[in-house]
Amino acid sequence: MKVSSISASPPAYNLKSAGVKNGRQAESDFAGLARRLRMPYRQGGMIRFSIFKIPVEIQPFFWVTLVLFGGARHADTAAAVFQILLFVLAGFISILVHELGHALTARAFGAYSQITLQAFGGLARYSGVRLNRWQSFLVTAAGPAIQLCLGALVWSLFSFSVLPPVNENGLYFLQILMLISFIWAIINLLPVLPLDGGQLVNAMLGPQRIRITLWISIIVGGLTAIAMFKRQQPYFALLLCIFAWQAFQALKEIRWR
Repeated sequence: MKVSSISASPPAYNLKSAGVKNGRQAESDFAGLARRLRMPYRQGGMIRFSIFKIPVEIQPFFWVTLVLFGGARHADTAAAVFQILLFVLAGFISILVHELGHALTARAFGAYSQITLQAFGGLARYSGVRLNRWQSFLVTAAGPAIQLCLGALVWSLFSFSVLPPVNENGLYFLQILMLISFIWAIINLLPVLPLDGGQLVNAMLGPQRIRITLWISIIVGGLTAIAMFKRQQPYFALLLCIFAWQAFQALKEIRWR
C-alpha cells in the first residue's frame, strides 16, 4: 500500500512506498502511549501526542528552526527572548493547523493519517487507501487553505476591531500568528516540488507529465531563490535552491530510464 507524504518541509513531499502494516506500526509508535494516557509524552528528545485522534510527533529541530526564524541572533534582552517564545508558539499553532488540514482531509477519504513537525516545517503522512488525482489535489490544497483561513480569522479580528482585551505581548502574538499563517501558506503554494504548490501541479498534470512539473520546479525555484537572496532571506533562498537542485536531479534520472 502506498504511503504518501504531505508537508511544508524539505523532505515533506517525496512520495514513499510502504505497506499498510508499516502505517499501523507507526500508529503504535506515535500514539499508543499518548492515546492511553491522553497526554503528551517525550521519547528520544521528541514530543508525541494525539489531536483529533491523529498522532503527532514533534522533533527537536522543529523548535530550533522556529527559534532561528524568530530572530535568535538578535535576542539580547529578556523582552526579545520572550517575543521569540511567542513566535515559536505562534509558529507551532499555525504549522500544526496546516498539517491537520492535510491529515483530516486524507482521513475523510478513509486514510490513516499521522503528523511529524520537523526542521523547516511539517509532514503529514497517510496510508491505507490509494487516492485518485482529484482526492490527492484536495488533500494537498487543504493544508494551505486552512492556514490561510486561520490568518484571515486573525486579520478579521484586527480589521473589525473585535479583539479581546490583550496587552502588548498578546497583540504581538496575534500579529505574528497572522503573518506566519499567510507567509507560510503562500510560500508553500509556490509550484515547486516538494512544496504544496508543486504537488498541486503534479496532481493536475499527472505522472505522464512529470517532466513539465520538474521543469516548473527548477525555473520557479531558482528564480524565487534569487529573489529571496536579494531580500536577505537566506534560509528560504537556500531551501528553494535545494528543491530546484532535487528537481534537476530527478529530471536527469528520468532521462536515463
